[in-house]
Amino acid sequence: MAAISAGPEIERLIQLLARLPGLGPRSARRAALFLIKKREALMAPLAAALATAIDKIEVCRICGNIDTQNPCAICADPRRDASAIVVIADVADLWALERAQALNARYHVLGGTLSPLDGIGPDDLAIDALVKRAHDPAVKEIILALNATVDGQSTAHYITDLLHDAGVKVTRLAHGVPVGGELDYLDEGTLAAAIRSRTPF
Repeated sequence: MAAISAGPEIERLIQLLARLPGLGPRSARRAALFLIKKREALMAPLAAALATAIDKIEVCRICGNIDTQNPCAICADPRRDASAIVVIADVADLWALERAQALNARYHVLGGTLSPLDGIGPDDLAIDALVKRAHDPAVKEIILALNATVDGQSTAHYITDLLHDAGVKVTRLAHGVPVGGELDYLDEGTLAAAIRSRTPF
C-alpha cells in the first residue's frame, strides 16, 4: 500500500490534477506543490476563475463553441463572413484556427468524429444542425477542417453526401507538405497527399 505523504485535501487536489490531459500522478504532484507554494498569487485566483467559469460557461446554441455568452462572440460578430462555415471536430480545433488568423468565417463544432469502433454515430454529433445551417441561403461554402485520420475523413465523406442538395460548395483543408517541412522527414502518406494536391506555381 502506497504511503500517504499529505493530508486528504492535498491528495484530492493531486488526484484531480492527475485527470488533466498530459498530467500523470507525478506531474500532478509537482503542479499541486507549485500551486500550494504560490497560494496567494496563483491558487486563489485560479480557484476564483474556476468558480466563475462553472456558472458562466455555456455551449453556443448556433455553432457549439464554448463561451460566456450565448450565442458566442464569434457567432455574434457581424464582421464575420456569414457565407462560409468551417466544420471542426471540437473546440480545440476552433481555437487553433483562430490562432492562425487565416480566415474570418463562422464555425460549426461537431463534437467529435464518426467512430463505429467507439460507438459514435451520426446521432451523437451535431451533423443535423450543420445540414440545417448549410441550407441557409446566405451560406455559400462549407469548409471541412477535420483531421486527416480515418475517422475524420469518414466523417467528411458522410457530411459531403448529406450536403449534396444544399447548393453549397464543399471544400476541405489541403493535405501535404507543412510549411518549413523537409521531404526526407515526411511519411509516405503525407508525400502522396502533397503530390495529389499540387497547385500551379
